[in-house]
Amino acid sequence: MVKKLTNVTSLSGNGMRDWLIQRATSVLMAAYIIFLLVFIMTHRPIDYAIWQGLFAHVAMRLFTSLFLLSLFWHAWIGMWTIITDYIKSAGLRLILQLFIIMALLLYFIWGLAIFWGN
Repeated sequence: MVKKLTNVTSLSGNGMRDWLIQRATSVLMAAYIIFLLVFIMTHRPIDYAIWQGLFAHVAMRLFTSLFLLSLFWHAWIGMWTIITDYIKSAGLRLILQLFIIMALLLYFIWGLAIFWGN
């Protein structure tokens, strides 16, 4: 009997699934950035009122939240891959992974607070 070895710090426990998630998040983040660039180019000169009006819409806040979540997943998969490939010490690898998870969660929560706060 062959038992599949999984890593508890991996996002999905499956390399192909992680690869697909990273590609999907790339597409979503690219769409968000392209949308913002087009918005900025078509609303010249842009000022605070226009910018605030854009982010006042619930749809834009949801899109931004999805962007932040995608950024979190994308960064985690990339950093996890780099750390597991190049850091051989299990203890150091765990410390780095925990630090990165905490930083990414902090940035994600902070971003949500900025866009959903008053």
